Amino acid sequence: MYALIALGLTVIFGVMDICNFAHGDFLMMSMFIAYVFSLPLFGLNAIQSLPLNIAIMFFLGILTYKILIKPVINAPPLAQIFSTFGLLVFLRGLAQFIFTADYHSVAHMTFVGRVELWGSFLPKPQIAAALGAMVMFAAVYLFIMKTKTGWALLAVAENKQAAALMGINSNRMFALAWGIGAACVSVAGALLANFYYVFPEVGAIFGFLSFVTVALGGFGSIQGAFWAGLIIGLTEALAGTLIAPSFKYLVVFAIFLLVVLIRPRGLMGHAS
Repeated sequence: MYALIALGLTVIFGVMDICNFAHGDFLMMSMFIAYVFSLPLFGLNAIQSLPLNIAIMFFLGILTYKILIKPVINAPPLAQIFSTFGLLVFLRGLAQFIFTADYHSVAHMTFVGRVELWGSFLPKPQIAAALGAMVMFAAVYLFIMKTKTGWALLAVAENKQAAALMGINSNRMFALAWGIGAACVSVAGALLANFYYVFPEVGAIFGFLSFVTVALGGFGSIQGAFWAGLIIGLTEALAGTLIAPSFKYLVVFAIFLLVVLIRPRGLMGHAS
């Protein structure tokens, strides 16, 4: 799940060199979309509403680029930071206004119960989320690495001017990157809503951990996001079990700081 959330962030950064500080709040919106579709008016569980969720978030990602990001592409980095941070504040405030600050849960749980494996009991919602995240991650990876459109994204990420000389429309690639980034968190949010409460602040911790994941793996590295996501997830689980639940994030951030001090560009980042 951490890898999939970080994938959306690293695609945007890899193509545009812009950090989307509202990335965690995109996840929150996806979870609220799953929640709304689970209400009696629609009666869909999170998996049934997933295609609609992806379409809505993909469109929102493109709309965000068109309205908010495109005007500040050539602006100073500080203007880009404040733009996405302002979007974070707006989305969080909008969610609080519409849904209040209460905790919500989807009305129709997709997976219920647990599975016994070698003497351990694993919850079905978490298993489904892990498998779904792996499928989505693999689909995005293959799209970027094996299709002409994906190669165009890589070309723009490598050199925008040279890509333009080859006839690639950079603005379309930028919009597509934002759409893919939002689609990644739409899947993550829908899967997460099956076993996690939905509330306006839910994107804060996941958004922060997505930045840690991307920085640990290397900004712009898809493979780095995958392995860093696994490292953070396993570290969090083991630290919470072997030490104490209150120390799990402390251990994660300690490992992150250690890697950054030793290898500032991340585990699989390229030297500048």
